[in-house]
Amino acid sequence: MSEDTKVQAELRESFGKGFARRLRAAGKIPAVIYGHGTEPVHVALPGHQVSLIIRRANALLELDIEGKSQLTLVKDVQRDPVHQIIEHIDLLVVKKGEKVAIDVPIIVTGESAAGTIVNLDATTLSIEAEATHIPQNIEVSVEGLEEGAHITAADVKLPKGSTLLSDPEVLVVAVSVPAAPSEDESAEETDAAEETEEAAAE
Repeated sequence: MSEDTKVQAELRESFGKGFARRLRAAGKIPAVIYGHGTEPVHVALPGHQVSLIIRRANALLELDIEGKSQLTLVKDVQRDPVHQIIEHIDLLVVKKGEKVAIDVPIIVTGESAAGTIVNLDATTLSIEAEATHIPQNIEVSVEGLEEGAHITAADVKLPKGSTLLSDPEVLVVAVSVPAAPSEDESAEETDAAEETEEAAAE
């Protein structure tokens, strides 16, 4: 674990929306820790530090709770739909060496053949990986792929130690050629352009 994922957590015994608002006003984020058959533990986390860490998908937090270390995985982040302020975080207890199921973002690399476009059908893949070796993303190369090429989940090279949980047949990437506009659409575009020119001339 890197130093930047070590977080000082404060136990909290007060609950409710009013208390949560006061916590956020003080620059802290309410969170709950659960898993491994333990009772849920409610804590307050330092807002700025945690906001930076959870920009990464499937972030791990090594919490210091009254001197005891607890490794956790960010499972859910609840945000205010308007202001995008973090309202609450759900943390799952994990242990080093343990495998966890996560959804990992897909990043397309490379350039497909000239004149083609790449359609990303699946933005994430579900995999199982060690809690302390969760990949930030999965790269899928489309370098030189021609029209009609497609990549399914089964074709994707996963990071070492990871296992695919998504359906192997799920379409991840498809390469195609943009459809040419129909004669009607071309005529409409021409008419619109002529009208614009006439209006400008008046």
